[in-house]
Amino acid sequence: MRLLFEIDTKDYNPNGTVAVRPSVRGIIIRDNRLAMIHSLKYDYYKFPGGGMEKTETQLQTLIREVAEESGLQVIPSSVRAYGYVHRIQKGIPEDVFIQDNYYYLCESEETVGKQSLDDYEDDELFTLEWVTPETALNTNISSDHGEKQRYPQFGTMLDRECRVIENLLREGYFRQQDGEETYGNEKE
Repeated sequence: MRLLFEIDTKDYNPNGTVAVRPSVRGIIIRDNRLAMIHSLKYDYYKFPGGGMEKTETQLQTLIREVAEESGLQVIPSSVRAYGYVHRIQKGIPEDVFIQDNYYYLCESEETVGKQSLDDYEDDELFTLEWVTPETALNTNISSDHGEKQRYPQFGTMLDRECRVIENLLREGYFRQQDGEETYGNEKE
């Protein structure tokens, strides 16, 4: 899988304790909109997905995490690799947190099932929304995200999600608004 970009905050002790937690995220595009998880409490958007369990494959994580956070059922035969983001920063409580975030383009069933949220996701009021990439970018960049803004990991996550959306736009996964042309590779 191709490396999309690296985020290295250089705010950590490289000789300290290390935590490694890979994650997998789904990019689901339908009718020129992205399936995104909206935190209603802190007003930000993220791709559905999350951390891999020790015995899971990336595909298993993708299917489980997308279903848990959004209620969408990924169609396994539609899954194709998009790229990954390598992130290194100060962890809590560990000195160094390393995360490779693997992004997959995929399709989902039309029907939406019930979410199965973790306590913090439920507290943040995670909600599936189909939004334009511009809406997700503008919200992540300009909204007041409340107390979440104090945490460096949150800012890094927002930066990561925005840069992935910008890549998708640049690489042509969305039609122009007039609908007459497409940019690049929307659906092959």
